[in-house]
Amino acid sequence: MSELNKQPISPLDGRYQSQVSGLGEFFSEAGLNRARVQVEIEWLIKLADADYFDVKPFNDEEQNKLRAIYQEFDSESQEQIAEIEKTTRHDVKAVEYFIRNHLDKLWLTDRAELVHFSCTSEDINNLAYALTIKQATEDVWLPKAKEVRQKLVKMAHENAELGMLSRTHGQPATPTTLGKEIAVFAHRLNRQILRVENQEVLGKFSGATGTFAAHLSAKPEVDWLAEAKDFVESLGLKFNSVTTQIESHDWQAELYQGITHFNRILHNLATDVWTYISLGYFKQTPVAGATGSSTMPHKINPIRFENAEANLELSNAILDSLSQTLVTSRLQRDLTDSSAQRNIGVGFAHSLLALDNINRGLDELEVDRVGIRADLLDSWEVLAEAVQTVIRAEVAEGNSDISDPYAMLKELTRGKGIDEESLTGFIAGLDISQQAKDRLLLLKPENYVGLAAKIAGSV
Repeated sequence: MSELNKQPISPLDGRYQSQVSGLGEFFSEAGLNRARVQVEIEWLIKLADADYFDVKPFNDEEQNKLRAIYQEFDSESQEQIAEIEKTTRHDVKAVEYFIRNHLDKLWLTDRAELVHFSCTSEDINNLAYALTIKQATEDVWLPKAKEVRQKLVKMAHENAELGMLSRTHGQPATPTTLGKEIAVFAHRLNRQILRVENQEVLGKFSGATGTFAAHLSAKPEVDWLAEAKDFVESLGLKFNSVTTQIESHDWQAELYQGITHFNRILHNLATDVWTYISLGYFKQTPVAGATGSSTMPHKINPIRFENAEANLELSNAILDSLSQTLVTSRLQRDLTDSSAQRNIGVGFAHSLLALDNINRGLDELEVDRVGIRADLLDSWEVLAEAVQTVIRAEVAEGNSDISDPYAMLKELTRGKGIDEESLTGFIAGLDISQQAKDRLLLLKPENYVGLAAKIAGSV
């Protein structure tokens, strides 16, 4: 067989691995197993420390050695679990035996039967996934998302007063400022960042069907609801007391919906920046040695933004699918969620890759102030809105008897290009107060931007 069969199938593990490697700490099989070991170890320590069983608690030195099992979890640890799983054919059971083996080495076998006590696999798995997803979101995804947002805020403030021709339906419209348009994206993205930051991360720990039946059969005098709540919260999660065998995954669906909404806004940013580049509003800084086209040497293609678009779409395809799949489980339990959740990291990785490309793309942009101003100076017809609005105010105040100002300006400008001279001549001949004329004559496309600068500075 060809040596190529050993090559990565996914570009996330090949071409783009360096850009998404931070997620491997959490979403790899090893990352998941490390979190499983953490949950099992912490539960073991908590049970031994309680006075429910006739066992001695672990002293500080023993606790440190136990916690080192997951704190120092490495590729060798993962290989050991994988080797055990060849026999167990069950991943969580392999983790349990892995811990028992360590207890043997540490001469702590007297408390080995408390490992995985009263737990179903999903008690361990749901908490392990919650920990890895929470950490990956907080430590990897959110910092990149905030980095993009901060660059947009900086760009919005720097260009708050730079007048720019707007386009609605692709046609010249009331001017804005470049800063205000960028501020819109910074504002929209920030709302979703806050949504993701504030997402509850839930965990269950209530046994085979969510009833604590095994717990009570062993120790009916214990308040297991309180113990489970205390344990889950000690891991930095919120306790979900009302579940089937599985935690219902609603919080995961909510989180992925927040990220996909963020992705869609970022996709909109990518398409708008792409368009501004094509209009000449942005120049792209040439990267030394880079090739834009295999045949046209002059080209600098907006590949960062195009790459981001594709990866955002892939991310959403996966995260949208997870949002739909994970919230349904047949009766008490089926395994559709088990297969689906192994792809959480893929959805995060495509979003992270897009964020990386947007970050790099923004760094390679230079505002073409000359090009932006030239576009404005060629679009005096956009002041028709201001002229007809001032006339209407004059009529309302009894300073003019012009009928249907909108129709008058429509006749003057619709489908026609007008210049400064023709517009100022038209204004001079209007039957309105001199004060209103003076105000209109001061207007130019580049300063007809309303409160755009103030709005840009508000993000």
